[in-house]
Amino acid sequence: MPLRRIAALACLLIALAACATRPATSGSPMVLLVSIDGLPADVVGSGRMPTLDAITSTGVRAAWLNPSYPTLTFPNHYTLATGLRPDRHGIVHNNIRDRNLGRFVSKEASARDKRWWGGEPIWITLQRQGGIAATMFWPGSEVAIAGRRPRYWKRFDGGLAVQARVDQVLAWLDLPPAQRPRLVTLYMEQYDVASHAAGMHSPQAMQALAEIDAGLARLRAGLHARGLDGRTDLIVLSDHGMADVRGEDIRYLDDLVPADAIQVEYAGPVAGLVPRPGREAEVERVLLGRHDRFQCWRKGELPPAWHFGRNRRIPPILCQADDGWRVWLHRMPAPAALKGEHGFAPEDPGMRAVFTAIGPSFRAGTRLPAFDNVDVYPLLARLLGIAPAANDGDIAPLLPALQDAP
Repeated sequence: MPLRRIAALACLLIALAACATRPATSGSPMVLLVSIDGLPADVVGSGRMPTLDAITSTGVRAAWLNPSYPTLTFPNHYTLATGLRPDRHGIVHNNIRDRNLGRFVSKEASARDKRWWGGEPIWITLQRQGGIAATMFWPGSEVAIAGRRPRYWKRFDGGLAVQARVDQVLAWLDLPPAQRPRLVTLYMEQYDVASHAAGMHSPQAMQALAEIDAGLARLRAGLHARGLDGRTDLIVLSDHGMADVRGEDIRYLDDLVPADAIQVEYAGPVAGLVPRPGREAEVERVLLGRHDRFQCWRKGELPPAWHFGRNRRIPPILCQADDGWRVWLHRMPAPAALKGEHGFAPEDPGMRAVFTAIGPSFRAGTRLPAFDNVDVYPLLARLLGIAPAANDGDIAPLLPALQDAP
């Protein structure tokens, strides 16, 4: 065979090999993943968010999205991004202690240390396979995981208005095709913040819903103006729900066991405890089991449905409060100022999250039963045309909603 024909054949084979691993072409749908922190499933269809209601009326809607345990912001957002349960990816709470790494606090610089973050988030999966990702805030997206970050990302700024966040997303979509992201995340925490401070039905929370819904309207209008609405899969979801709480609805652990017998890693709807050396038997004898408005377990004996309890960062004893209650210590500052909380058991109706989607990859009008939030990651990988990393999710519950499913 002439040398030139051999060279041409080699080039062809190289090109075919590249196509086999390359993510979907620029003509394939983009994916916008929008999270509304703390939005309960029953807000959908209530009339409080007309733009969200319009998406759900014509698009795909799940009865609700099951959050992972614990029902907190950082664990669940990173589960959505990786498809791994918190027990496996290592972000087991918003506040964590690790014997080798020290303390992780979600709003502090320690949260940007890559050693805390296990698994592979979807933006890294995409970029590892040749795509481009952008994150308009998302827990974990500021961290160089496995030495990589999204091509475009922003450090979290809670003061940045919803409109400005949407405008940044649209600016990324205005980039030339070769520089444009295939995946964009958008995070909005305003409803969660207002609900904690004033209650989930307060005027402040309703104003936050209105601002977020206006942001969704601005996003959809921006997609339409750019001719991208028919080429974009838009997913709107939440990490967990929300519950109103009262300052007096608290149970104190040191009414049962001496305060000097335990080290409290965190308290609230869920409390993590470490018995002091030599006091283990005493603490377990008193605390393990059912109490008035809460229950305590050894970490390895939690309800199996929670898929939680093996990670070394989980304290030896966990106490879970009933819906609307909190577990506390008398010596700790009272949490009475908080009017809304999450962190309750994932099966509590108030913790149910939102899932809705619309776009060319989805079958319009599909209604799905509830599914687990670990299933979102394999869905994103399928929409993007990439091979998922190892995960705990299952695409099967979502197949009835997909155009390309049999």
